Amino acid sequence: MFKQTIAVTSMNLRALPQRLGISLVIVIGIAVTVAVLVSVGAMATGFQKTLSNTGRDDRVIVLRGGSEAELSSTISRDNTLTILDAPGVKRDADGKPIGSADMVAIVSLPLKASGSGANVTLRGVGPKMPVLRPEIRIVEGRMFTPALRELIVGRGAVKQFSGLDLGSKVSFRDADWTVVGIFESNGDAHESELMTDIETALSAYRRNLFQSVTVMLESPEAFNAYKDRLTTDPTLGVDVKREPDYYAKQSQGLKKLLDLLSFGVGGIMALGAIFGTLNTMYTAVSSRGVEIATLRAIGFGALPVVVSVFVEALALALIGGALGAIGAWIFFNGNTVNTLGANFTQVVFNLTVSPALLVNGIVWACVIGVIGGLFPAVRAARLPIATALRAG
Repeated sequence: MFKQTIAVTSMNLRALPQRLGISLVIVIGIAVTVAVLVSVGAMATGFQKTLSNTGRDDRVIVLRGGSEAELSSTISRDNTLTILDAPGVKRDADGKPIGSADMVAIVSLPLKASGSGANVTLRGVGPKMPVLRPEIRIVEGRMFTPALRELIVGRGAVKQFSGLDLGSKVSFRDADWTVVGIFESNGDAHESELMTDIETALSAYRRNLFQSVTVMLESPEAFNAYKDRLTTDPTLGVDVKREPDYYAKQSQGLKKLLDLLSFGVGGIMALGAIFGTLNTMYTAVSSRGVEIATLRAIGFGALPVVVSVFVEALALALIGGALGAIGAWIFFNGNTVNTLGANFTQVVFNLTVSPALLVNGIVWACVIGVIGGLFPAVRAARLPIATALRAG
């Protein structure tokens, strides 16, 4: 039985080039399905990676109690002083707390791809920002000068939005702001932002309240004590979160949506691929009825025939899955895109085709091949020998 199975299966696989048209239908259908599944997953993975990479365990962000995002939060100057002076905050050589009270606003800029307007985050930051966020590195130009309407912009924002090249003028709040520097930040969410001096930003927007306060702790272990100190102060009314936890939570909504889209669209396409494989394999089995009946007539059992047809469908599915996965990696991995984040502003991120996504895509292809090849294989084994020979 084993020798018969090997012989029939080998013969089927060697004959695949002779059935090129039928084989290509299966391969292309599964390849497209896998490519769509992997590309949608790459969006979710890239977005989550960008936000989860933002922040450090020894930094915390403080928002008004009940606020889910910075744009819905406000913190007064008096409360800011309390937050910065609380025990557990790391201090510099001069004994000043390392922290930044930030203002967040929305600036409308045209997308390079379409020219349509998009919301971009403008962040006013304090003088301790370079020490607080050492991962932010100026790669072109220089740091903005306090009290002047100057901006530094993230590398991701430069890629996606028009008018942010070094030396460009950006108009908002009835004034022109000059781009004096471009920064990188390890590909995190801050690379989607524009940054300027906090007092200049507050003056331009006629505000006196901050949206958040970010501080560096003496150590990650100081978080619980620091949080308890602030949240039990009745004069504050704030929420305290580790930076990575805050930004990871911002990705949850979009990730759920993309996962739903992946299962929805991917599931429909997978179902179509299964029916396509079934139909194509049935056609292939029917066209080979005489061949299969002849094998049965000369002594080959039903099981080797079933296995041979099943392996053929699985082999074509694997080829299609591999081509779809490789195609998704070539055409999508590393592409820069943008989407709406929690602050109703655009977050720029890179599509990330991870090894897990590639494996998942190939597993989907195998499932399609297994289901699509099972029933035609059983039909081939049950086909009466005499009937098949007469039909031929």
